[in-house]
Amino acid sequence: QVQLEESGGGPAQVGGSLRLSCTASPYAYASDCLGWFRQAPGQGREGVAAVATGGGETYYADSVKGRFTISHDNAKKQVYLQMNSLKPEDTAVYFCAVDLRSAENCGSGSWWEFGDWGQGTLVTVSS
Repeated sequence: QVQLEESGGGPAQVGGSLRLSCTASPYAYASDCLGWFRQAPGQGREGVAAVATGGGETYYADSVKGRFTISHDNAKKQVYLQMNSLKPEDTAVYFCAVDLRSAENCGSGSWWEFGDWGQGTLVTVSS
């Protein structure tokens, strides 16, 4: 059963940092690809970052490259998103998600639609 639970969202200042955590069920964590997507108010979903849990390859949206870092802890079955140099346009609900396909698809297109995701955690960035 796929279960994913996010934590760590909240308010942040422009230029500040937040770290999101996602705890995955064993079934979810056994997948080849885990990551994060987001949805800003009134906008569509955007893939943010993904990691191939086997080989460790990471994938980032151009909008967050150099500012966000995705990592994972196999022992804790957790995935993290370290967000630095936050901007107002980073304001969104962030969802932890799993892609149940093979790793070769990790991070491509709307990868989260091929799996499941958690309830989301809200990040609000303001000056």
